[in-house]
Amino acid sequence: MHADRSSSTRFSVPVDAALRAAGWQPGRWNIKQAEVWADTLRSHASPAGHRHAVFPAAVEAWAEFGGLHITAQGPGRQLAPATLDLNPLHGLHMARTLGDLGRALDTEVCPLGEESDNRSLLAIDTEGRVYALDHTGDWYLGPDIDHGLTTLLTGTHPVRLTAG
Repeated sequence: MHADRSSSTRFSVPVDAALRAAGWQPGRWNIKQAEVWADTLRSHASPAGHRHAVFPAAVEAWAEFGGLHITAQGPGRQLAPATLDLNPLHGLHMARTLGDLGRALDTEVCPLGEESDNRSLLAIDTEGRVYALDHTGDWYLGPDIDHGLTTLLTGTHPVRLTAG
């Protein structure tokens, strides 16, 4: 079940403030740009032939949040809050990596954007769960885009994905 995209109380005050400062508002929906990103990702193949999976949960997240450059509006809880660039083309050349993660999780995974300060790749799966991939490992950020953004923008420690 998806969150009410028009709700004004959907996010906590600091997350809502960061999103609004970046240009988001309840009901934001840029499906034309989301379709451009979908077409670009679908048409890209790595030199070894790896391709991106594109699915509704990703397109919906791009339509609502894509193109935003988000800076947290306060201190983090356990970590420094993230600065985000929600452009899925940051993951254009990561088709194999995202495919490998998807196979490990028994799902498909698509790029969402990046955490600008440390270049973590943000990704979303077919169920809408959100992840970060960086040089230290793979991280689970939440069961949906709202929780993933909240984890990142409040500096809440994410859960490390482990084998097995």
